[in-house]
Amino acid sequence: MSDHGINAVGGPLWLIARRSFAEGWPRLTATLLAALGSIALIAGSLQFALRAQEAVSGADASVFFRADVLVHGGTVDPDDPFAPPDGRIRLDRVESRPGVAAAAGDAAVAVTAARPDGRAVMAAAEGATLLRPWVADPRLNPYRLEAGRAPAADDEVAVVRHLSRAGGLRVGDTMTLTLPRETRRVRITGVVAVQGRDAVAAGDLVLAPPETVRRAAVLPPGTWQSVWVKAAAGVPADRLRDELARDLGGAATVRTAEAAERAERAAAAGEGASVAGVVGGLSMVAIFVGLFVVATTFGTLVRQRTRPLALLAAIGATPRQVGLLVRFEALAVGAVAAAGGTAAGVPLSELIVRVFARDGFDVSAAPPQYGWVALGLPAAAGILVTQLAAWRAARRAAGLPPVTALRATLAETRERRWPRLLAASAIFAGAGFWYLVAVAVRVGDPPGPDRTFGVGLMILFGSLLTVTGLAVLTPLFAAPPAGLVGRLATLVSGETGRLARATTARSPRRVGTAASSLLVGVALVASVVLVTHSVDDRFHEAGRQVMAAEHAIAASARTSEGEPAPLARDVAALAAAAPGVTRAVALTRTDVKLVSPPPDEDDDAFRIRVSGAEQAGLRDVLWLGGRPPALRPGEIALSSAVMKERELRRGQKIVVRGPGGPVALTVAGVYHDPSHLFADEALVAPATMDRLDPGAATRAVLVRGGDAGTLARAVAAVPGVQVLDRDAYVAAASAALTRPLRATRVFAGMALLLALFGMATTVSMSVGERTREFGLLSAVGATARQIRSIVRWEAATVAVLGTALGLAAATGTVTLLHLATGSSFLRPDPPWWLFPAVAAGAMAATLATSALPARRAAAVPTLEAVAAD
Repeated sequence: MSDHGINAVGGPLWLIARRSFAEGWPRLTATLLAALGSIALIAGSLQFALRAQEAVSGADASVFFRADVLVHGGTVDPDDPFAPPDGRIRLDRVESRPGVAAAAGDAAVAVTAARPDGRAVMAAAEGATLLRPWVADPRLNPYRLEAGRAPAADDEVAVVRHLSRAGGLRVGDTMTLTLPRETRRVRITGVVAVQGRDAVAAGDLVLAPPETVRRAAVLPPGTWQSVWVKAAAGVPADRLRDELARDLGGAATVRTAEAAERAERAAAAGEGASVAGVVGGLSMVAIFVGLFVVATTFGTLVRQRTRPLALLAAIGATPRQVGLLVRFEALAVGAVAAAGGTAAGVPLSELIVRVFARDGFDVSAAPPQYGWVALGLPAAAGILVTQLAAWRAARRAAGLPPVTALRATLAETRERRWPRLLAASAIFAGAGFWYLVAVAVRVGDPPGPDRTFGVGLMILFGSLLTVTGLAVLTPLFAAPPAGLVGRLATLVSGETGRLARATTARSPRRVGTAASSLLVGVALVASVVLVTHSVDDRFHEAGRQVMAAEHAIAASARTSEGEPAPLARDVAALAAAAPGVTRAVALTRTDVKLVSPPPDEDDDAFRIRVSGAEQAGLRDVLWLGGRPPALRPGEIALSSAVMKERELRRGQKIVVRGPGGPVALTVAGVYHDPSHLFADEALVAPATMDRLDPGAATRAVLVRGGDAGTLARAVAAVPGVQVLDRDAYVAAASAALTRPLRATRVFAGMALLLALFGMATTVSMSVGERTREFGLLSAVGATARQIRSIVRWEAATVAVLGTALGLAAATGTVTLLHLATGSSFLRPDPPWWLFPAVAAGAMAATLATSALPARRAAAVPTLEAVAAD
């Protein structure tokens, strides 16, 4: 052809692309929908992660913004700006000082707020719900009434907007407050905002008259945890801070309100980044599947257009022009899918927000994010992945000889194995890198949940790459299942089965492409089920081993972490008085920081979760490994893990710092709680707990003797309380520790739907590219039923291949998790029903997704088949 002819082809390339779009719109639509769904999943997951970060770090409103100086009783924890000070300060010692224009006492008491129906109202994004005093002085009052009036009576409160909205509570409604020592019903008189925000950095606020809060904090009259100070006119905050610090001496910590606000904002920002990282890690599965489906479906689309692209070469198009055409189509599909998917990500994130809010993680206070990260990254991912998927296809298309266009039918060409093997080897090398990182974390970090999470995350990254490598190799694995299913098809369907076997064996790439999507879906489902079953089974086993009590009394409401909310301490006395009860032990809990021996310079502060229980009856309700001795006041028993990590010894003197201030303790014993539910890290007597934290929360009352009905009647007057048997309480108490698994199930479920849609799209397009083949079969006498049977037998081959590889990947992943973490909660011990159930589900899903393509294949007219392509 002359140069003029070639230029004629190159000039109107966009016309050729437009016609290609018009003629191939069904296949393009299927690919576009798969890409759009994938990018929507990516955008929704990213949007949720950003909203979680904003909900935690963005609620930067501070109750101190009208104050100039803060006076804290005792000292404050520099590592936790939201923790209450460990001392007390009298209001009159501050308000009478020179330079003080106004002063107001402050105390914060952690409470659980519940609706009239008993359901707890969760604070925003894992924050706390705090009871604080209403400030009457307008010079210091940070609360702006949005509705109603200020609380005045002992049973009246005002709440922040988030609590009002999350609980569906309005002015005039009643709610239940569970305080450390009692449960009270209160009436809402007002709804407030702080600096225009629905909540504050610490969480939600319930505001009551000052004396009500002082009594709830167990403070003497006139004494508070902190005092807010407004400086007199012309007195700088820094100067007033220095003067108050000098006058009060070591009895108080004095700082400017601005410094306190900065510390709260920094802590909230750090927590927000941490939450976003965790959520991002959990959503990685969904993002991976989205990218995988985009690449698979678009690669299939381009491969089906071998003959039309070869025709372009036959009429004079250069290889460069053919490649440009493929890339242009990829750009168009990617751009449309990126725009639609990014827009669909916002409502999808709303769905994810609602699902997580029901589990206690409420980020609804943060609005949808519209920054360049939320919108630009998913759109860029859609365009980039379609371009990467088109790159190899464009190279293949550009290298097609013109004679390819003259073939009547296009059998799948035999491809060289070494490119696939090389690509898979590179991917497996990347997986090996992450596995080595997991080993390094296991060796270098001390035992504990943080190490287990870190190792698990590295194993997850490695397993995602492993699944990708297996997906690349699926065409090489197609022969054995094709032979197995083909022999069965021949036995069952005779000549039809033989034809199905022949077509499957002739097209391993087509079978492998469809099976790769199923491989991802099966690996996801089986992995999540294996891990969930292992964790739940271990909690059940260990919980029954440790809990000797027959019943537990716990709150029906849940905290933001998912565990039962705290109880009032008076519940234990009510249970003990019930007929038939021989022992009722209240389990209290608080967090303290190890002060002495101090951590290394490079280490963070070491925190210990301390459980308190009456020692006389402890062995009647709990069987702890190592059988710790009966502890006296001033003694502490530590878990073997804490002893090993901090290199402590029995009899050693330590100093811990809790809400009650520094406390010197003696290590009197070592024990082990294999369930991690009752006394995971440390154990003390009630008198010691009162020194560590006078307001320590009661998590449950363990009861020996009596029956459920008797106990229920004994605590009937206490709202929001339930009586649970051993198994029910273990399940409720472990809910906080298994919440990451529930979060993973959300993302895995969405990813599974997308993977099945990708498989259905691939199967549908593979039927569409064989129009000529099915029409010719019909012309030589094949019935519609026989053609449908051929498609179904090919789908059965896809199901066998994808299921086998998916189950192998899932079992390998859980085995690696067990070996790398050393955790007894992650055991590769599948229940007997898992593999048959997954195989049956995969087969049903594959046959269901192939039903419509099979009908379409059987309905192809002979004349249309002859004219195809």
